[in-house]
Amino acid sequence: MLIKIYPENPNEREIRKVVEILKNGGVIIYPTDTVYGIGCDINHPKAVNRVAQIRGINLEKANFSFICHDLSHLSDYTKHVSNDVFKLMKRNMPGPFTFILESNNNVPKIFKSRKKTVGIRVPDNIIIREIVRELGNPILTSSIHDEDDVIEYTTDPELIHEKYMDLVDAVIDGGYGDNEPSTVVDCSTEEFEILRQGKGQLN
Repeated sequence: MLIKIYPENPNEREIRKVVEILKNGGVIIYPTDTVYGIGCDINHPKAVNRVAQIRGINLEKANFSFICHDLSHLSDYTKHVSNDVFKLMKRNMPGPFTFILESNNNVPKIFKSRKKTVGIRVPDNIIIREIVRELGNPILTSSIHDEDDVIEYTTDPELIHEKYMDLVDAVIDGGYGDNEPSTVVDCSTEEFEILRQGKGQLN
């Protein structure tokens, strides 16, 4: 199913349609402020497994991130965040960043890899943030990109739909995506470190 949602003015009915798919354990592909992402409700283990299978990754070793609507639920899934780190995140989000933080016991068991960390994303994209807000909890996110890294189909929602329509429950057409992934910042230790320089420049 290809669902067209306009970023300037997301249609509430379409947003609710996507949320129903997520609540029923569906997997969706959606726009962010970087590349298109693939994800599901974090509370549906079968859907999480499907995302891992589609992406061809091992759940125990995977670096999954959560997309949040804003930073108000940060303490729900992470251990104590220092003032410096919180200010850093507040300055840079919504934006094209993934912040790696120590996870707490509220993170669903399926994500308990040996790493004990979780990536947090608040993309500067109103479509996916509205979906998460309506859902009421974060969604799991992983970028869709190809072995050759970035190819045209990963930026064009119609081509994405052609490739993935038999694997996912919905592809959201929110316009052309970007080619550059998010900047990944590890804040799980005292000194924060940029693990991957992507689209965002830290402020």
